[in-house]
Amino acid sequence: MTITRRNVLLGASAAAALAPIVARAQTAEVVIGVLYPFSGASAQMGVDAQKAYEAALDVINTKYDFDLPLAKDAGLPGLGGAKIRLVYADHQGDPQKGRAEAERLITQEKVCAIVGTYQSAVAVTVSQTCERYQIPFVSADNSSPSLHTRGLKFFFRAAPHDEMFSKGMFDFYDVMKKKGTKIETLALFHEDTIFGTDSANAQTKLANERGYKIVADIKYRANSPSLSAEVQQLKAANADVLMPSSYTTDGILLIKTMGELGYKPNAIVAQAAGFSEKALYDAVGDKLEGVITRGSFSLDLAAKRPMVGKINAMFKEKSGKDLNDNTSREFMALIVMADAINRAKSTDGEKIRDALAATDIPGEQTIMPWKRVKFDEMGQNNDADPVLLQYVGGKFVTISPAQAAVAEAIWPMK
Repeated sequence: MTITRRNVLLGASAAAALAPIVARAQTAEVVIGVLYPFSGASAQMGVDAQKAYEAALDVINTKYDFDLPLAKDAGLPGLGGAKIRLVYADHQGDPQKGRAEAERLITQEKVCAIVGTYQSAVAVTVSQTCERYQIPFVSADNSSPSLHTRGLKFFFRAAPHDEMFSKGMFDFYDVMKKKGTKIETLALFHEDTIFGTDSANAQTKLANERGYKIVADIKYRANSPSLSAEVQQLKAANADVLMPSSYTTDGILLIKTMGELGYKPNAIVAQAAGFSEKALYDAVGDKLEGVITRGSFSLDLAAKRPMVGKINAMFKEKSGKDLNDNTSREFMALIVMADAINRAKSTDGEKIRDALAATDIPGEQTIMPWKRVKFDEMGQNNDADPVLLQYVGGKFVTISPAQAAVAEAIWPMK
């Protein structure tokens, strides 16, 4: 074919016409990595998390009449209606596997952001990998306080950490003491990864500040085959309150061993984790009437905010369970991340990071009892108000703080 000026112009016009189509094609979908344990001792956490993310994905990619960011549009309007696609990866509860999988998601799956990871120890390596590649990481459900104090620019956490959760526990103790309840001595029981260690450090600091005496501080090996020696120590200490920081399998073993050795504390106030999981109550719920756990979610909120009940129904249809402390935070993590990507109008890591830093979502536009979602310079949301929940008659009721409570605490536990 002879090249003429007309052919060149025609070619240029065709290219110009195609340019927006190509641009649209490039952002037809936004790929986000979701990193959880899908095998190993905590595999059920990954399965439940996946259902929470599927519910959030449904809200983002489809139109709903919910007062949530992005619910009223199908896809991301800031990117021409682009849909989000999630790529799941299994870290098996292993920090080094988490590091490798995060790198694979970024370099091979080409994700523009990552959410995860359930275990705080895995969040350490995943967030460092994301930082190296300048990919935003939203910590959905990791509660270790030290995670946001490492100077990482691409780390964000919308939910509370264990210093905030523990403060909620001690505020509750102070209120109960004023009402005449005897709470003077505490027993700390915590697993040996960053979650348990950070939790115990936060609780020790608060106990010293508030005038409570720690009569046992027991650190045990995570996934231990036996806790008999540890429970004997707890029984001998006989504290007014037992404060466990344990994942599910350890929590089940603890309660079973307590039953075998005849140890019955007046109260158990747990740092959620395993004590917010259905699997634990299916296994030993008959021994846990009146147990208290901290949380960042309260299903009671549905009475004031019907949307909470609607989202719970959507999740329950997928999972057969109600939302809990973990799955509610996972749901919100994807909403927060997608909202930032939409405002960034880009899948560029730096632009998403800047949009996350500018996030300001009112509490009423979440499913959580939080004031709002707004990150400080370290990527932590300090307006994520925790609640205390008590297990009564096979379900959790909110007992603290006063503005969120729907029932008085039962003390001692039965």
